[in-house]
Amino acid sequence: MFLVMIFSGCSRGQNTKQVTTQAAQTNTNSIKKGAGTNLETATLAGGCFWCIETIFEDLKGVDKVESGYAGGRVENPTYEQVCAGVTGHAEVVQITFDPSVISYDKLLEIFFHIHNPTTLNKQGADEGEQYRSAIFYHNEAQKTTAEKVKKQIGESGLWNQPILTEISPMDKFYSAEEYHQNYYKTNPEAGYCSMVIAPKVQKFYKEYKDYLKDGVAN
Repeated sequence: MFLVMIFSGCSRGQNTKQVTTQAAQTNTNSIKKGAGTNLETATLAGGCFWCIETIFEDLKGVDKVESGYAGGRVENPTYEQVCAGVTGHAEVVQITFDPSVISYDKLLEIFFHIHNPTTLNKQGADEGEQYRSAIFYHNEAQKTTAEKVKKQIGESGLWNQPILTEISPMDKFYSAEEYHQNYYKTNPEAGYCSMVIAPKVQKFYKEYKDYLKDGVAN
């Protein structure tokens, strides 16, 4: 039973504390000023957001990563609703990054390496449309880049099955409950974190060590 709970997905064993979800509506450009440069936004879905979040927040040029929900039909969804598969939302991370340090292309390349984009509505033991692979573009330039990188990855032989990643326009982003934010790093001993996420993170550290922030993985 213990092993079943560990590998049955990030919807198991979560803190059940109810936290009000706040919507953060994004526009098509989603660019903000800061530190003398333009910070841009990427919104990606690739399975449980606990894993995706911790990988992207360790990259140079990434200012902030926030876990949340996007791509569905229900306003202000709760984690329980999303996990039940009744909202149409995917678990996503919204990444604020400096394109002069790390490009959108590179973020997408990493995205396609750290999850399996060939399985429909499934990542490992996590199953359901909330775990689908998706890129939610914020403008036409991002759409063009997403289509280009998806094609390149498909032709590269990285995966031996067709890439099923959805490419859709970004509408609304709903921030996940507070206990989901920075979940892996604040709950490293949790079963799902230590048995499922940790190996992925360590593999990522080895493959992309030149892109990590100072002090990460040391």
